[in-house]
Amino acid sequence: MAAAENVTQDNVLDWVKTDNRRFLKAMIRVGDLNRTIQFYTECFGMKVLSKKDFPEEKYTKAIVGFGPQESHFVLELIYIHGVEKYELGTAFGHFGIATQDIYAMVEKVRAFGAVITREPGTMGGGSTVYAFVEDPNGYSFEILQRPPTPEPLCQIMLSVLDLDRAISFYEKAMGMNLLQKYDSPEAQFAIAMVGYGSDQTQTTVIELKYNYNVTEYTEGNGYILAAFGTNDVYKSAAAVKLVTGELGGMIVSPPGPAPKTGTKTTVFLDRDGFKTVLVDNEDYPGSES
Repeated sequence: MAAAENVTQDNVLDWVKTDNRRFLKAMIRVGDLNRTIQFYTECFGMKVLSKKDFPEEKYTKAIVGFGPQESHFVLELIYIHGVEKYELGTAFGHFGIATQDIYAMVEKVRAFGAVITREPGTMGGGSTVYAFVEDPNGYSFEILQRPPTPEPLCQIMLSVLDLDRAISFYEKAMGMNLLQKYDSPEAQFAIAMVGYGSDQTQTTVIELKYNYNVTEYTEGNGYILAAFGTNDVYKSAAAVKLVTGELGGMIVSPPGPAPKTGTKTTVFLDRDGFKTVLVDNEDYPGSES
């Protein structure tokens, strides 16, 4: 029975803010699975948490991260047999990796032979030391010098067309907090960090980026989705439906158990077209992973 039968519009958005939410995983397609795994483990220090081949469906899936899926945000890598390259587009920006020694990590990337697009350093009068590198598939990673953190895989950057409305969407539909907002007229962009908790250095966040005068982004076919845990997919879907009516976006898979696994999920597109899956906490990782 759908758990949201008694939920009203008056209380569903309040419930979202008290729900037990966390970042579960991001899913991307890769063209060389073994080389990608080697890069993430040798350069970033991730671990292979699982790897499974699906010969009938002609794909292989691997999950990598800095700790168990039960407690850490992870990457799910999808290799479709015979497909060696994907168009990454301009809508998805990058992932973020927090490290206590950015210089050592960048040197590992250099030794691997991967691309370094920005050497470690600060910007302007800032104090944060950061660098940008690319994995073997061309996905961009921002490396950030930070103290120890429970979530080294710390960021997803998404490009948006209306920053304030995107912030409102994630606050209302996903129960996230606005942790930082920064506007740089000189560099022609503005960003906002949204996530759970109050300290963006100790958790994973979504970085929403608005580039001045940009009215369209290309979607690409590499980045697939991000998944989040919830105590109730039915109430979550009710909240998302309410918010999409106001701010845009749409539910593409109504809440309920998956036919094969029984995992309760709901799937929606945010106002900029990024796919999000909400997974029942009781069912994750389980057979869903």
